[in-house]
Amino acid sequence: MAIPAVILTGISKGGLGGGAGGAATPLMALVIAPSQAAAIMLPVLCVMDLAGIKAYIGRWDRRIMRIIIPAGLIGCGIGTVTFHLLNDNLIRVLLGAIALGFLAYNFKPRTVALAPPSDRQGWFWATLSGLTSFIAHSGGPPMMVYLLPQRLEKAVFVGTSLVFFAAMNYAKILPYLWLGLFDWRNLATSLVLIPVGVAGTYVGVWLQKRLKPAHFYRVVYLLLFVSGCKLLYDGVTRL
Repeated sequence: MAIPAVILTGISKGGLGGGAGGAATPLMALVIAPSQAAAIMLPVLCVMDLAGIKAYIGRWDRRIMRIIIPAGLIGCGIGTVTFHLLNDNLIRVLLGAIALGFLAYNFKPRTVALAPPSDRQGWFWATLSGLTSFIAHSGGPPMMVYLLPQRLEKAVFVGTSLVFFAAMNYAKILPYLWLGLFDWRNLATSLVLIPVGVAGTYVGVWLQKRLKPAHFYRVVYLLLFVSGCKLLYDGVTRL
């Protein structure tokens, strides 16, 4: 499960929008503990983020970054102090709810253009994004609620979201160490998966002009729907 999950994440980051990254942890959590899945994915994501930071350095909205980075770090802090209060089954419920909520948000009809959210709303959504990112690397849905109505130019939108999540991923390293989520087995698995993720990134670059993103995301959304339903069912029935 880890190999296709990481390949999908790499392809997404390599040129098809980055939206598939939230599918990796739910897919892996079908067969291992969610906390272990998150720990394995973090080093892989950090390595894949390096290429994105290099490509988009300086290409972000500075006003928005002054809001979302501090708020996201607050969310990571909340995740750090509350992580041990969440058992694996509760995390499964949260993962399933996040996955299905992300799908519901993406398929919601929008007939009227949304007004840009206020700075206060930005702090709320970015804090929630930092929290869900810390627990399951699934911070995309809350962040998209804030960023999409801003109607940013495409490169600025990609750069802003990419650098935000790269900052969150690197900010999670020390808390994950403190929480004892990294052990030799998890780190060894991460090392094996890093080349897979990098290869997936290059595949994404190659596919960028050869595959319509809609076709790729049909597969991702199907996997996300199945894994979200399964995790929600398993978590609720085992609680």
